Amino acid sequence: MIHEVDEAMRSVLRGGVLPEGSGEVAFEAPTRDWAARRNAPTLNAYLYDIREEVARRERGAIAERDATGVVVRRRQPRRWFRLSYLVTAWTTRPEDEHRLLSAALGCLLSHEVLPAAALPDALRALEATLPLTVAVPPPESRSLADIWSALGGELKPSLDVVLTVPFPVTPSYDVAPPVTEGAVALVRGIDGVPGDSEPRMLRTTPGAKPSTTDSGEKR
Repeated sequence: MIHEVDEAMRSVLRGGVLPEGSGEVAFEAPTRDWAARRNAPTLNAYLYDIREEVARRERGAIAERDATGVVVRRRQPRRWFRLSYLVTAWTTRPEDEHRLLSAALGCLLSHEVLPAAALPDALRALEATLPLTVAVPPPESRSLADIWSALGGELKPSLDVVLTVPFPVTPSYDVAPPVTEGAVALVRGIDGVPGDSEPRMLRTTPGAKPSTTDSGEKR
């Protein structure tokens, strides 16, 4: 699922900042070696953090029904995760990097959610709204300076872009079909002495009560 989110990010940045042929959109870690190989204007969207959105976690199993409303499968509810990207601009001049980063900021600010046109089929099939935030201060437990130190590079201006995406939880389980037919044994006796048991077939409709004869026998 993460690579589909990457493709959605690429589509948004391509459409609003770097049209095809005018530069690159990359997802590699922006290390010194990577930066030295750049020979075209580049927007780098480095995925540096994945955390569950615990407040959105659901409990219990979810029933999946067929066209007639009968439960055919049960599955665990999907879980939501925040994917955090460090978006940076790379050119030969700082002024051009600032222009490129400004264009990226303007593009991303115009979307509160990932636009449907940018979604790959796998994300569109989720039928969910995927929130997008940009340049919101990160939690105190996370420092962007520490990220640059871990990458071995110098601190650069960047945008912290967070996408919140649902992930399906597998497996799901088939359930037994509803009972629509059963056997009922009628026992007859005289003076309390049991007689022969005679099985009778009982057909029912789910949710309906079986009918009885005037003598009280089920049929």
